[in-house]
Amino acid sequence: MWINYFKIAYRNLLRNKKFSITNLVGLSLGCTCTIFILLWVYDELTYDKFHENYEDIYRVMAHRDYNDQIFTDQNMVFPLAQALEQELPEVENAVMSTWDESHILAFGDTKQRKNGITVSENYFDVFSWQFLQGNAQTALPDPNSIILTESAAKSLFGNADPLHQTLKIDNDREVTITAILKDLPGNSSFKFDYIHLFNYSDESLQRALTNWTNSSWNVFLQVQPGTDPEELSKKISAIKIKNNPTDQGISTYFAFPMSKWRLFSEFKDGVNTGGMITYVRLFSIVAVIILLIACVNFMNLSTARSERRAKEVGIRKTLGSGKKQLMLQFFFESMTLTLLAFFVSVIAVFLLMPAFNQLAGKTLSLDLSSPVFWIISLAVVTFTGLIAGSYPAIYLSSFNPIKILKGTFLAGEKAVLPRNILVVGQFVISILLISGTLIVYQQIQHIKNRDIGYNPDNLIMISSTEDIQQNFAVIKDELLKTGMVQATTRTFSPITSIWWRAPAPSWEGKPTDMNLLMTGLYSDVDFSETMGVKMLEGTDFTGMPSDSSALILNLAAVEAMGLEEPVGMQMRYGNTDYTVIGVMDNVVMDSPFNPVDPMMIYFDPTRTYSINVRFTEGTPVQAGLEAVEGIFRKYNPAVPFEYQFVDQEFGRKFLSEELVSKIITIFSGIGIFICCIGLAGLASFTIEKRFREIGIRKVLGASILQVLLLISKDFLKLVLIAFCLAVPFAYWRMNAWLETYTYHIDINFWLFVVVGVVVLLLSLVVVSMNTLRAALANPVDSLKSE
Repeated sequence: MWINYFKIAYRNLLRNKKFSITNLVGLSLGCTCTIFILLWVYDELTYDKFHENYEDIYRVMAHRDYNDQIFTDQNMVFPLAQALEQELPEVENAVMSTWDESHILAFGDTKQRKNGITVSENYFDVFSWQFLQGNAQTALPDPNSIILTESAAKSLFGNADPLHQTLKIDNDREVTITAILKDLPGNSSFKFDYIHLFNYSDESLQRALTNWTNSSWNVFLQVQPGTDPEELSKKISAIKIKNNPTDQGISTYFAFPMSKWRLFSEFKDGVNTGGMITYVRLFSIVAVIILLIACVNFMNLSTARSERRAKEVGIRKTLGSGKKQLMLQFFFESMTLTLLAFFVSVIAVFLLMPAFNQLAGKTLSLDLSSPVFWIISLAVVTFTGLIAGSYPAIYLSSFNPIKILKGTFLAGEKAVLPRNILVVGQFVISILLISGTLIVYQQIQHIKNRDIGYNPDNLIMISSTEDIQQNFAVIKDELLKTGMVQATTRTFSPITSIWWRAPAPSWEGKPTDMNLLMTGLYSDVDFSETMGVKMLEGTDFTGMPSDSSALILNLAAVEAMGLEEPVGMQMRYGNTDYTVIGVMDNVVMDSPFNPVDPMMIYFDPTRTYSINVRFTEGTPVQAGLEAVEGIFRKYNPAVPFEYQFVDQEFGRKFLSEELVSKIITIFSGIGIFICCIGLAGLASFTIEKRFREIGIRKVLGASILQVLLLISKDFLKLVLIAFCLAVPFAYWRMNAWLETYTYHIDINFWLFVVVGVVVLLLSLVVVSMNTLRAALANPVDSLKSE
């Protein structure tokens, strides 16, 4: 029986090549997009799951309440890990780690900047990495050992064996390579090139061991299976506050599970607001929508050509076929076509995978040996085949054989309303996709064009070293003498990053209940000129001895503190008294999507790690870089000259949003294209059905334009209905999305009008291309054919 169903399905597909090809293209595109999206979603959902202790790993975090604004922080004090491991029996391991550190690794004449982390000795008891050489037990025997990733080792040593070789870090400290790790998986929360141990004999680390106020490290926990995170969080807070009572009422500590690091990483006012889970859900919806569009095409085209299948149904029913058998036959046809489309899509995915990985910034692959792939594939094929074939199977199998054989059956009569509903649904989706894509693009451009408070053009950043610090005065003088450099200064952090947050200084009249958290920056002279920052009041640092007790605030700080005349005010920070000498405009250093934090700037060139150089307007970029490189190499020969353009670094803050926007735009475009394929096929069958009518109208004097309007008007009505349905929903959902941003656009109604006109014109073009052939045909041919 099944073989017979297959034969009939095969014959019908061959007999109706136009119908089959149209549906095959639509279903193949739908399946291809769905496979790509599901691969991306699966990669996101399986982040970090390769760790053996995945379910029991937590990061210690804190909600810090400053002036009724809750800031969620991952920086912890150093002694916390040891205290948790000793005092909480449910904590099996507590690991310390630094944030990513950038250092120069040197082997002979080969010098490269790599990013790495410094960890406690029990690091590999918690985290699972694959070793290519060495093992977890002996990988880090002492602070003078280092582990490299496979790629880092290859870039430094080529094909030579790196094990037991000696490296120099920053041309100073020597370390021995004791193990090589396989490159970290793409779906890992950790990104590093090397790992080495804390050196507890270091003086600064000795101080940190008992310092319960300096929060600068990561703390990770491996707990016993079944541990209650809420109870664990309460115990962590209790231990921290016991050792630092000043934290009482300010910080609330909690254990954040590894399963949420990627998908639920964002917090606002102490509440988890999501993270990548938003995009996972969005992409999943897009995948379903695209697949449904392809299925709707199949439904519409199947019912539109029902007249051709009517006699077949009538004869089969007369010969004894029941409704169930006919439904199975039609389902088998849809499943056969879906299966064929799926195989085509798998080939397309293999061919397009490199391009998609480059677009998405992933390292995805299609593993045909994976049971997960076949389970998902079976689900996609079954879902698509059943959805696509359901309505046609029910509709076609319900034909009355007596009416068919008598010739009184009007094929398609019962299918007009459902088919129109499905077409309206496609137009609604098209309007939603186009309007949503445009609003996302406008929002990103709105944020990119936001006033960031400084001029990022013609500005570069260079990491400082000990040699640069010692020779900075000479370097600065030589840079300015080139005539290509307008100004240069030193800062604690790059202008595109915030490295330091701390409670606000105290001043006379400060409210006793004010807990204001501020960002901090140490700077040298010429900060405002180099960065292009506007001084609103007072002056910048001048290099005079008095600058050591001078303080500059930004506008956000003045407003948050409630100061009316800040310049000249006395403030105390730590054990030092400072005088406010200036107020500068707000500078966007952190996320451009958030408000600017209150900031305090202190004069202390000894605490600066970033050199900022502004080129003179009109200086050729290449010539300017060569001049700067020559000077830096002269005074810093041991370290490769490396720099970053500030405008490019600032642009990287939008990578995630722009990536999502590009992917959504591409898949939305494909979804709309599939709609057009279905619309073209539906228009073709409509014209074929009314071919005789068109011929008669032409004989009676109808023009080509009148014929075009005759066929197009029904579709135009459906577009207008879809527009009325789609716009309110699109406005509601996109406005809700925009409200999640502090700075956002206001949706203009004319945007929807433009989208409606675009969809209308697109529909006219697609329908007209098919109608024009019939309108230009000789009416004699159409009348002859009837």
